[in-house]
Amino acid sequence: MPKAFLGIGWQFPVGLDPTSGAVQVAQYEESVRQAIWIILGTSKGERVMRPDFGCGIYDLVFEINSASTAGKVAQAVRDALLIYEPRIDVRDVRVDPQNNGETLLISIEYQVRATNNVFNLVYPFYLERSAS
Repeated sequence: MPKAFLGIGWQFPVGLDPTSGAVQVAQYEESVRQAIWIILGTSKGERVMRPDFGCGIYDLVFEINSASTAGKVAQAVRDALLIYEPRIDVRDVRVDPQNNGETLLISIEYQVRATNNVFNLVYPFYLERSAS
C-alpha cells in the first residue's frame, strides 16, 4: 500500500505558513497522529452532522480515578479508534492514573497499516475534581 494512502490534510490546529501564507498541512504519519488527537479530543455529539463521531471518554469525566474508570477509558479509546481511524491497527492502550488524582495519561501504541511503522502517542485526560 503506498504511503500516499495516508493522505495530506490541513494541520491541526490550523495555521498559516509564515513565508508563503498558505495553509500548513500534515502529511502521512503526521496526518494520522493528528487525526487520532482529533478523535480523542472530540466528544460524541459535539460534531455538527456527525453526532456519533468522537470518543466516549468525555462521558466519564465525572468518574472517580479508579481502575474501573481506567478500564472504561481504555475501552472507549479502542472503540473510537477502531471505528474512526482505519489507517491504523491499535496494538495497545494503557491508562495510567497520575498522583494528583485528576489526570489519566492514555498511552496508545499503534501501527500504521500502509507503512507498518509503530508509533506511541500519549493523550492527557482530565477528570473533574470532586468537591470534598
